[in-house]
Amino acid sequence: MSATQKVQQHPAFIQAQDKANYYVNQLDKELSKYPILNTFEQRTQVPKSYAFLGAVVLLAILHSVNAFAQPVSNLVGWALPAFLSVKALESPSHADDIQWLTYWVVFGFFNFLESFALRIVLYYFPWYFAFKSVFILWLQLPQFRGAQSLYGTIVRPVFANLNGKSTFPTQSEPTVADGLRERVAVAE
Repeated sequence: MSATQKVQQHPAFIQAQDKANYYVNQLDKELSKYPILNTFEQRTQVPKSYAFLGAVVLLAILHSVNAFAQPVSNLVGWALPAFLSVKALESPSHADDIQWLTYWVVFGFFNFLESFALRIVLYYFPWYFAFKSVFILWLQLPQFRGAQSLYGTIVRPVFANLNGKSTFPTQSEPTVADGLRERVAVAE
C-alpha cells in the first residue's frame, strides 16, 4: 500500500473529505437560487459551487498581488452594483431602488473620505484593499443591509448637520425615495 493510499484511508482524511463535500453541497443548494449561476452550470458543465469557490480563490490571489488589489476592489465596488442598480430600476419594486440608491450614497461618501487618507492608510494598514472589498460586500448584500445602517448612523446625521436638521425628514415621515418613479415619469 502506497503512502497516498494510506493517507486517503485515514479516518481523519475521510472525515475531512465528508465535511468538505457537505459544505460544497450546502453551497450548491444556496447558489441554485440564482438563475444566472444555473445557466452558467448548464452551459459550461462546471458545477456552480466549484466556479464560485474558484472565483473567490482568484479574488484572494489577485488581492495578494498588490498591483491588482485596487482594481479588483474597485471592480467589486462598481461593476456588480451598477448591474444590480440597472436591474433595480427596471423592476416594479421600490425596495430595491432604495437599497441601491442608499448603497451609492454611502459608497460615494466612503470614496470621498478614502481619497483624503489613502496613502496614510496604505502605509499603516496592510491588506487594506482586501478589507475594503469585504466592507463593500457588507454594504451591498441585502442580508446585512450595511449601506442602510451606515446611512442611518453616519451619513444622514452628517448631511443633516451640514444642511440644517429641518431639510431631512424624520423616521416617521415618508422616505425621500418614495414616489421616485412617479417624479421621473412626469419629468419625461
